Amino acid sequence: MQPYSSHLPPHLAGTALLLALTAAALAAPGDWPQFRGPNRDGASTETGLLQDLPPAGPPLVWKATGLGIGYSTVAVVGKRIYTIGENTEFSSVVALNTADGKPVWSAKLGKAGAPGMPAFEGPRSTPSVEGGLLVAVGQWGELACLETASGKELWRKDYAKDFGGKLPHWGYAESPLIDGDKVVITPGGSEGSVVALNKKTGALIWRSKEFTDSPHYSSLIVAVIGGVRQYVQLTADSVAGIAAADGKLLWRAPRKGKTAVIPTPIYSDGCVYVTSAYGIGCNLLKVTQAGGKFTAEEVYANKVLGNKHGGVIKVGGFVYGHADDKGWTCQDFKTGAAKWQDNKLGKGSLIYADHRFYVRAEDKGTVALIEASPNGYREHGRFEQPDRSDKKAWPYPVIAAGKLYLRDMDVLLCYDVKAK
Repeated sequence: MQPYSSHLPPHLAGTALLLALTAAALAAPGDWPQFRGPNRDGASTETGLLQDLPPAGPPLVWKATGLGIGYSTVAVVGKRIYTIGENTEFSSVVALNTADGKPVWSAKLGKAGAPGMPAFEGPRSTPSVEGGLLVAVGQWGELACLETASGKELWRKDYAKDFGGKLPHWGYAESPLIDGDKVVITPGGSEGSVVALNKKTGALIWRSKEFTDSPHYSSLIVAVIGGVRQYVQLTADSVAGIAAADGKLLWRAPRKGKTAVIPTPIYSDGCVYVTSAYGIGCNLLKVTQAGGKFTAEEVYANKVLGNKHGGVIKVGGFVYGHADDKGWTCQDFKTGAAKWQDNKLGKGSLIYADHRFYVRAEDKGTVALIEASPNGYREHGRFEQPDRSDKKAWPYPVIAAGKLYLRDMDVLLCYDVKAK
C-alpha cells in the first residue's frame, strides 16, 4: 500500500478548539442517533445493564409490526424511534414511540426494489437524527431531510440526478452523517465522491474533487487528526481523509477490496483501522501531519480479521468482530496479532455496552452476550428472537436507554436489558 499525502493550506491549520471537538453528533445520554451509535463506533456509554442473560432471554417489552421490508436498523432519540422500510410500491421513513412501539408518522422516501444479484429488497441504511432533523437515504440514492416531530419533508436530493452518483452493485448502503451544519454523504461521481450539504437547506457546500473513488457500502466517520477535522472513508480502491472544512483530499492510501467493502473504519490514537472480507483482511494506518502535510503509513496488513458486514469495535487496546473464515475474533489493535478466535456462533453483527458485546448471528438471528475481554470468548447467555423471518438478520442490534432493539424485516422487537 503506497500512501498519498497532500500539503494542507494555512487556513486549515488545527486549533485548540478543533482538538476539543469530538466526532460525535450531539446526543443525550441513552440516545442512539445514527448508525453505530453516538460516535459511529458501535459503542454505548450506558451502564447498569444485564451482565448475564436469563435462560429465556431478557423481558420483551413490546413488538411492533408494519415497518416494511428492508435491512435498516434503528435510530433512537428521546421518545422516538426512526427506521426505513418499504412496501411493494415505495420506501418510507417510519417514526415510532419508544414506550409502546406504536407508529407516530410515516413519510415516503423513494423507490422500492432490489438492486444487484443476488437480489436483496429494501433499504439498507439507517437514518441520522440531530437537532429536530432527520436525514435518510434509500437503496437507489434518494436522500430526504425530514422534521422529526412530524415527518414533514424539508428538502431532498437524488444521488444520480444531482451528483452524477454511481450506484453500487447492491445499492446505496451508507448511512448519512450529520456533522454540525453539514450532511455528509458518498454518492460517488466524477466531480467528487464525497459531498457536503447544508443540513437545513440541502444546498451544496463542497465536493471532494480530488477524491473520486466509486462508493461501496461503508459509512464514513469523523476524526480530528493533527488538529484537523476530517472525514475518513473506505472504498474498494482506497482509504482516505477529506477535510471537513472544504472537501480537500488530505491523505489517501490505496487498498484494493473485493466484492463488497462494508465495515465502518475505526479511528483511534492517530491510527485508522479498516477491514473487509473475501480474502482481503485488515490494515492499520498511522496518519500524521507535519508542516501542513498529511501522510498515511501502513503499520500492518494481515488476514487475522477480515470482516464481511457485521462491523468491528475497538474496546481498550483490542478490536473485536467476526473474521469471515476464522470466527469471532479479538485482535491487538497496535500489533494486529490475534488474541483469540472462536466459531461457537456464526457470523453476524455486534455492538458494545457496559462490558459486554451484544452479538447477533445473521442466519438464525441468535443473540448472545459476550464478555469484552482479550482473555477469551466467554458467553454470558444467548436467546432466539420470536417471529424470525426467513431473511438474513443483517440489521445491527441497538442499545438505547436500557433497551435492546432488534429489527427483522417488518418486525421490531424491544427488550428490557436493565439490571434488576
